[in-house]
Amino acid sequence: MTATRPRFALLASAMALALGGLSLLPGQAQARTPDRAAAAASVGVDIAYEQFTLPNGLRVVVHTDRKAPVVAVNIWYHVGSKDEPAGRSGFAHLFEHLMFNGSENYPNEFFEPFKQVGATNQNGTTNTDRTNYFQNVPTTALDMALWMESDRMGHLLGAIDQKVLDEQRGVVQNEKRQGENQPYGQVWDRLNRALYPVGHPYHHSVIGSMNDLNAASLEDVHQWFRAWYGPNNAVLVLAGDIDLATAKEKAARYFGHIPAGPTMAQPKVDVAKRSADTREELTDQVPQARIYRAWNVAQTGTVDVDQLQVLARVLGGAKSSRLDKRLVHEDKLVDNVSAGVFTSQLGSNFIVMATVKQGVDPARVEAIIDEEIERLIHAGASSDEIHLAKTAFRAGFVRGIERIGGFGGKADALAECTVFEGDPGCFRQSLANIQATTAADLTAVGRKWLDVGSHTLVVVPGPRVVLEEEPAQTPAALALPAPDPRYTTTPSTVDRSAGVPRTESFPELKFPTAQHATLSNGTRVVLAQRHEIPVVQFNYQFPGGFSADSADRQGLASFTAGLLSEGAGSRDALAFGDALDALGARAGASASLDTLSVSLSALRENLAPSLALYADMLRAPRFESKEIERVRASWIAGIKQERARPDAVAMRVLPSLLYGAGHPYAAPFTGSGNEEAISALSRDELVAFHQRWIRPEHGTLLVAGDITMEQLLPALETALAGWKGEGELPQRAVSTAVTRPQATTVYLIDQPGAVQANLFAAQLVPPSNDPGALPLDIANGVLGGDFTSRLNMNLREDKHWSYGVRASISGALGARPWIVAAPVQIDKTAEAIAELQREISEFASGQRPPSEAEVARIRAIQTLSLPGAYETASAVLSTLSSNALYGRADNYVFTRKAAIEAMTPAQVAQAAKGINPDALVWVVVGDLKQIEAPVRALNLGTVQVIDGEGKPLK
Repeated sequence: MTATRPRFALLASAMALALGGLSLLPGQAQARTPDRAAAAASVGVDIAYEQFTLPNGLRVVVHTDRKAPVVAVNIWYHVGSKDEPAGRSGFAHLFEHLMFNGSENYPNEFFEPFKQVGATNQNGTTNTDRTNYFQNVPTTALDMALWMESDRMGHLLGAIDQKVLDEQRGVVQNEKRQGENQPYGQVWDRLNRALYPVGHPYHHSVIGSMNDLNAASLEDVHQWFRAWYGPNNAVLVLAGDIDLATAKEKAARYFGHIPAGPTMAQPKVDVAKRSADTREELTDQVPQARIYRAWNVAQTGTVDVDQLQVLARVLGGAKSSRLDKRLVHEDKLVDNVSAGVFTSQLGSNFIVMATVKQGVDPARVEAIIDEEIERLIHAGASSDEIHLAKTAFRAGFVRGIERIGGFGGKADALAECTVFEGDPGCFRQSLANIQATTAADLTAVGRKWLDVGSHTLVVVPGPRVVLEEEPAQTPAALALPAPDPRYTTTPSTVDRSAGVPRTESFPELKFPTAQHATLSNGTRVVLAQRHEIPVVQFNYQFPGGFSADSADRQGLASFTAGLLSEGAGSRDALAFGDALDALGARAGASASLDTLSVSLSALRENLAPSLALYADMLRAPRFESKEIERVRASWIAGIKQERARPDAVAMRVLPSLLYGAGHPYAAPFTGSGNEEAISALSRDELVAFHQRWIRPEHGTLLVAGDITMEQLLPALETALAGWKGEGELPQRAVSTAVTRPQATTVYLIDQPGAVQANLFAAQLVPPSNDPGALPLDIANGVLGGDFTSRLNMNLREDKHWSYGVRASISGALGARPWIVAAPVQIDKTAEAIAELQREISEFASGQRPPSEAEVARIRAIQTLSLPGAYETASAVLSTLSSNALYGRADNYVFTRKAAIEAMTPAQVAQAAKGINPDALVWVVVGDLKQIEAPVRALNLGTVQVIDGEGKPLK
């Protein structure tokens, strides 16, 4: 449930970018051509669909995908913050929250029935142009899902009273505080105000102003619903294990009786192209300056915006893009730089963002950005640059359509096209336009849109300057036309008084058979075949994560992993990145507590050359001095950025507070290590670490995707021929003993000017392989591991002091951390800590043990969701990796499911006693002037003020 910016297609994902510009509306730019069939053929990838419209105007799009027994249910309403009249900013997003609070025939939390059937990927989002709700449900639970969605579409207002409004208003306001409390958290509000004049639909933020949210009356929100949430302003997409006939019958049954609302006018396209460049500077509590340069550009649904996507990638969307090459690799003036397009209905934004190295004058960076843009749009892009961009977009689309649901899957693609362009297949033309883009096109579109009219916002370190709200406006009347007479209803055949349809049966869990082999170099290979898309994914897993770092070299494992793709074999960093991009491949490496993993995602058609690059990463990383120094500088800057983020600073200090100095797990959970260690690392140490830990006989190669074992083994033997380790295999053991403090300690970290406090309560629990790990995971789910858990329902839904509370237990071979995280409004810090402490104590002591209903809910979440949990090869690969790490049998997913199904509340209650509420480690990040005295007054235990590295201050 989030307020979002418009789609930042390039930086979010290539899939989203491929769908980035979709609209029926005309404007200053050339509209897309309608030859969809030719477009699909030119790209070579597609999403098949069928569609129909109910008499009440509800448009329904159907896509059949039988790979898993689940159906994605996505509903998009064509209303966003652009439709809010003066004085009512934030209404669209507020209403998104209100629609999760139950309906007239189900006046309870909307999530609850979905939890009971194992729904996955469930959420809702609001942006400038639309509001959407989505979830994947087992095929047998489709009736329940459609009943619930239709009940809140057609039977909502009786469930929204003043109490519900006040509750969700408070939640939204805490979401707003949470965003503004982050470094650079006020940027988007600043950009909106600068880029669009007062009165433009994009001038105000999606989440709205505190004044307008406070002023929202019950009648206001009722009128808002009547205006915008009728079936004739919605699109329903059903994707997955369903066919057209079933969709027609069920859509008519559940939605056909809902009367149409008025036909609300959409605002006219208003790109608001600016005639002059402007700039401003903002001080914030940030470790380094950041430059944002933005232009208003063509709206969605145009050829121009598709071509601007390509231009953005050439400019700043890849390792060897113009800005990356110049500013990151050559001049070394920034730690990172990017360029992309936020695509929106009335007009889009082209944005360049650069994080400036400490000590560098931002003006130098700005001048180079200007220079590179001028050079690109006047001298043009090379054929190689354009080819790399096109390949990346196509590969991203192929990967994206593996998923059926929201957040970029096939249902999202179809819904987005239908809402904004009236054609579910409009993505075909967008992809075709990208593939047809020429150097001349980029020159023309760049000159047209990026000549003048930019706004530059530079955020510099200094005292946080809070953005003042604009003067409150007298709310404009909500014009509410009569319902559209073109639409009719069909008689309802659903007895709503009977309640939510029961789901009596559930699909069986299916998991691909794991096939095993051993390469001639000693590597164990595990393969799970998945042939839905032509992609093969690899994860080479080695021991040697954070726990392999010595106490004075924290960060060595992660730093070494980060350099594996910065040049390998005969290619330097830029050439290696280009070679991957040219194949549509992705490769990288990372470390965790217990492992170091090297990954590859390869298009099946380019498997052999992709594996050759992967082998170079594994066998022959270059560790060039210039790349080491470049990455080192950015790495240290990243550590400073972590200290500026309240959640990250807590993850830096908690390990040493939990494990004690010298423990293998005592390094920051972020994996970045510390500045002293990273600064001191030598090339010889990196080479030695690589040779010691990344060796074939020490590794397990997990593979999932479009390949058989007969095809895979020869390809691997060819790519890895001659690779072998040298010397004795390193041995590493992490203690499984759980040692806890004898009493509670509270650590305070100052974040001056913070509008929220970030609360963390933590404790060590037994390893993932411990016999009691599974019931403890269920106990954690009841207490804080789910939206409907006790902690979240208390602080978010009941008290509305927080946007959300979560408890989690990380996986580890040794004693692992259990952590509760709760961002809360600053004036409720002490009260929130008291509530968390009470809830934890009552749960762990048995005073309020887990009920049968609570355990049943978590049982359902963790078992009934499994048939839909493995729709992607990545999900399968993750389970293969966990099985390999913890020595689990191939059938672990089935034995775990059976164990959870048999688990009793008594077993869960016993596991909960493993948490000691009187020996918690608390970390509280907030404005010390506001939180210290109230926290000390709680008398929880010793209170200590520390810095961002855990060192005592007083």
